[in-house]
Amino acid sequence: MRLVLTAVVFCLGLLLWAVQPATSQSLAPPASDASATGNQPDAAERHAKRTACLKEAKARKLIGAQKTAYLKDCIVSDGHKPLTSAASSAVPGS
Repeated sequence: MRLVLTAVVFCLGLLLWAVQPATSQSLAPPASDASATGNQPDAAERHAKRTACLKEAKARKLIGAQKTAYLKDCIVSDGHKPLTSAASSAVPGS
């Protein structure tokens, strides 16, 4: 009986030891991720800005390369930028 109890306690100890490092590592984010996100806007702000830019692109009826160029400029900029002449001439038939 003592041998079985000792074996059970030993196995539980090994199990707890094996789980301990994995739990502590998953709770703390890596230092490089924490420093990299310090200068970027948070996810909610990025989402709101992207949504506003997508609505503006839809209102302007932009498609394809024109829409892609506008979204890149809009999301990076502080405000909404008008299209450049290069992006306007990229649409066939205009």
